Amino acid sequence: MADPTIYDDGDDPYRPIRVGDPGPAGEAAKWGMLLSRFMRIVALFWLLQGLMHWRIVLTAQQSIFDAMPLNAALSIVFFAVLDLVAGVGLWLATPWGGVLWLLIASAQIFMTLSTPGFFIGGYWLIGVNAILILMYFALTFEAGRDVEAQRLRERRRRKAQARASAGEKPAQES
Repeated sequence: MADPTIYDDGDDPYRPIRVGDPGPAGEAAKWGMLLSRFMRIVALFWLLQGLMHWRIVLTAQQSIFDAMPLNAALSIVFFAVLDLVAGVGLWLATPWGGVLWLLIASAQIFMTLSTPGFFIGGYWLIGVNAILILMYFALTFEAGRDVEAQRLRERRRRKAQARASAGEKPAQES
């Protein structure tokens, strides 16, 4: 049987999930939760954007490669496919989803600057993408800091438990 002095409920992989319980990460998961919610909201917009590009491809009277310049048709297909893939990656909150989304957002900014009128919204799209990118980096940074702080607290707690089980007097923290 496991020694109850070193066993923590948060270490139990079979611990039941309780509604409203922050889990073993506690409050440190706040920024990570905000990041995943942000990624899901952006994912919905990117999925919608990808579907709008597919609508252009599928509802055209003739092939878009015949009706448009080649670079515009290729751009529509590029965004139709990769917007959906980035949207799925963002929804799943995977690292590759964030990277692909950053690539697509950068490509949208580049296309808006190089081909005015390609996207609805024009220069507003650049501003929205820039704000979303800054928010993503800020939330990712804060979530990373929370994880490191949680690891440090966990290390201190385990050292204190080890001292307590050895009969030592706990050191005072500053």
